[in-house]
Amino acid sequence: MSLYAQEFVDFVNASPTPYHVVNTVKSKLDADGFVQLSERDNWAGKVKKNSKYYVTRNSSSIIAFTVGGEYTPGNGIAIVGGHTDSPVLRIKPISDQKREGYVQVGVETYGGGIWHTWFDRDLSVAGRVFVNEGGKFVSKLVKLDKPILRIPTLAIHLTKDRYVKFEFNKETQFRPIAGQTAEESSGCCKGEELTESEFQSVKSVVERHSKKLLDLIAQELSVEVSQIEDFELILYDTQKSTIGGLNDEFIFSPRLDNQVTCYTATTGLIKSTKQLATQTGIQLISLFDHEEIGSQSAQGADSSFLPNILERITKLTANPEVDLKSELGSSYFLTTMSKSFILSSDMAHGVHPNYGENYESLNRPQLNQGPVIKINANQRYVTNSAGIVLLKQIGALAKVPQQLFVVRNDSPCGSTIGPMISAKLGVRTLDLGNPQLSMHSIRETCGSHDIEKLVLLFESYFEHFAELEQKIVV
Repeated sequence: MSLYAQEFVDFVNASPTPYHVVNTVKSKLDADGFVQLSERDNWAGKVKKNSKYYVTRNSSSIIAFTVGGEYTPGNGIAIVGGHTDSPVLRIKPISDQKREGYVQVGVETYGGGIWHTWFDRDLSVAGRVFVNEGGKFVSKLVKLDKPILRIPTLAIHLTKDRYVKFEFNKETQFRPIAGQTAEESSGCCKGEELTESEFQSVKSVVERHSKKLLDLIAQELSVEVSQIEDFELILYDTQKSTIGGLNDEFIFSPRLDNQVTCYTATTGLIKSTKQLATQTGIQLISLFDHEEIGSQSAQGADSSFLPNILERITKLTANPEVDLKSELGSSYFLTTMSKSFILSSDMAHGVHPNYGENYESLNRPQLNQGPVIKINANQRYVTNSAGIVLLKQIGALAKVPQQLFVVRNDSPCGSTIGPMISAKLGVRTLDLGNPQLSMHSIRETCGSHDIEKLVLLFESYFEHFAELEQKIVV
């Protein structure tokens, strides 16, 4: 089994939320010598040739890039874009509920999940917690590794019709149980009652959430419950990502969409740095939050994040003798965009053996047969023939096979970050991704061999784009 497949499984198991994804990516970049930059600082003199950097926004989106040793202002940028989020359940601002002797936790749906797959799973919570440390509010990651929540289904004996389609109300019948009220009130937990009489603009977390849940979070972070100011917590399946199948050909896992891209893009970028001294361009990955809900946020693909970073690095890597306040200096950004390319990487639909009629007759991607180039005449995917020519050349150099996909004319088509970034920047873009089954389920399936294929494709793209881009005349 490929080392990449096992590394990816470990990546997913460490990353139940976008905050954890970014933290895991940062760890890989730090280990390879990337330098962290901050949007709050002036970058003048900090971005240099033959060097590696990354910057985050909201701790849930990250951009990493390398500047070739032979880079000159106006040269192109090879970009891979993806997203850090997946459809999940998020704990509501006021979540403490009790009914029929059970402690329940109120949740809201995020994204377009296949929500019936969340029933009868061993769930826990993870996310970001803000803690008061002597008047300074510090963000900390939390991941409770024990199953504490479950959304039980109704027994078939109690349903009005045993053979109807499984349907449920997401507000009233989709609440996880976390314990029993008798245990909650027996003094088993260390959550603190609110004792302060001072005015509070918003109710404290102790008033809004289960005291036992807060106690578990506080124990995990080694803080007092009274220090917890607020949090953003989501539910995740405690069953780990794993390699499976008769010949280890599958990965059974949560969040394949789109942590496959997060892992493979990061790994491909790191592997390409062995050629950094002789590269003439900039190589960049941009992993955004909030793709599953439309990308319209400060850290989404439809935000200023990528344009801001591109504008900074195209100016600050200019020759020192050039006056960057002049019109010539500002034109580097526009020149660079015309020479750049984006691979919008998101998961693709592999053909399902039990639902073959739902796929276009000739475009039926198979797991473990390589990345899928996604095409749509209505620009839900922005692939065109020039992009396919480029990716064919890159794939040939890496010896990575590729597949093609279009949806049926009588079927709706999903979309990606590709169209909005392409329109925002005017950069040529192609949509692709590894094939998978059960997209947006709590447990998805992809090919274990496809992980290595996508890593090698991205590595080849970063290493050879600058040379190949000049040969494709549009």
